[in-house]
Amino acid sequence: MEYIVNSENVGQRLDVYVSNLDTSKTRSYIKNLIEDGKITVNGKCVKAGYSLRENDKVNVEIVKEKIIEALPENIDLDIIYEDNDIIIVNKPKGMVVHPANGNINGTMVNSLMYSHKDKLSSINGTIRPGIVHRIDKDTSGILVVAKNDNAHKNLSEQFKVHSINRKYVALVKGIIKEDEMTINLPIGRSTKDRKKMAVKYKNSRNAITHIKVDKRYYNSNLTLVEATLETGRTHQIRVHLSYIGHPLLGDEVYGKKDNRFKVEGQMLHAKILGISHPSTGKYMEFESKLPDEYLELLEKLDKIEN
Repeated sequence: MEYIVNSENVGQRLDVYVSNLDTSKTRSYIKNLIEDGKITVNGKCVKAGYSLRENDKVNVEIVKEKIIEALPENIDLDIIYEDNDIIIVNKPKGMVVHPANGNINGTMVNSLMYSHKDKLSSINGTIRPGIVHRIDKDTSGILVVAKNDNAHKNLSEQFKVHSINRKYVALVKGIIKEDEMTINLPIGRSTKDRKKMAVKYKNSRNAITHIKVDKRYYNSNLTLVEATLETGRTHQIRVHLSYIGHPLLGDEVYGKKDNRFKVEGQMLHAKILGISHPSTGKYMEFESKLPDEYLELLEKLDKIEN
């Protein structure tokens, strides 16, 4: 359906405007439609926060909203720290953080609903209780979960102002010559594939990743790096490293398939997470050891190198 923006709605956010057209739909549902290109302005894909102008033509493609429920499941989680405000989880590779279309069971939230029901923040609703941030399904490592709304708001603000310390370990294709580098390139949703992100300069957000080389495996044409996030965009490390010609080993979304080491999913691990505790303000840093799969592969690469 097409709607023409009148003078009364000038300056209004696109997601708010469409939400007001159909109050039965949630803002998150509307935002997902915008991100998927199902809602456009003057035939173009724009951000949810696009400021409407008079006579803008807003086209809305109605997609049936699937109702997803997060059900408790008795799944073991590696909880490395917990107090009255936060839970620090070491997520395994292959586990989705919260239920979504295609992944309604076996997620981290399903597990938390079983072990911590009614002890998680409610800000993100029943599908993402306590979830302040996410890492990809095939990325392993540390996440912080909020146990109450005050902690959630505090942590969200820390992520917003980029005061969180996040360091990842990545194994990438090719030999990176520089010992250290900073990748400062904006990231937005790909216009060619709405499921992917891309480096782009329109309808994008600034993204900064600091790279430090840990080891070069010349015989295998691979480089082990430490990636520190200054910003936290979707797929940021994967997109940035792929863009400069060094996609992550195992990443078939942003790189080509490589069967040499039979790796399933990208070799990316969230190793360090540093936060200011939401109640005390004290800086706390948590570290997660590399998974066995990672360590075994690095041992194999060392043998090839020597």
